[in-house]
Amino acid sequence: MTASAQAVEMVQIAARAADAKGGEDLVAIDVSGPLPLIDVFLLVSGRSERNVAAIADEIEDQLLEAGHKRLRREGRTESRWVLLDFGDLVVHVFHEQERVFYGLERLWKDCPVVPIDITTPAAASAE
Repeated sequence: MTASAQAVEMVQIAARAADAKGGEDLVAIDVSGPLPLIDVFLLVSGRSERNVAAIADEIEDQLLEAGHKRLRREGRTESRWVLLDFGDLVVHVFHEQERVFYGLERLWKDCPVVPIDITTPAAASAE
């Protein structure tokens, strides 16, 4: 299987939101093969707990505004690893240290990467 068009669209919205709040090292992994209920993991790093919280909040706000329903959120209180579950897309916003420690990229290294385009739609059409 491959990620659905909706999941890829959600990744782009979430990636632009993360980038707007200083999210770093964005990686989208197509996990639809091994995980039939989820299409894509988006991994994002923040430099501090406040940054992680701001990134997670902006991603959630932008996906909700685009009409996508959040199913679950975990880790917002500590803001070291915030998980946002939107069904087809699960976003992991990590503090830099947690990202290195848990190494999700290493665990899912056999899965394909989904290209991320963080240019805004308006900027892309102006080119």
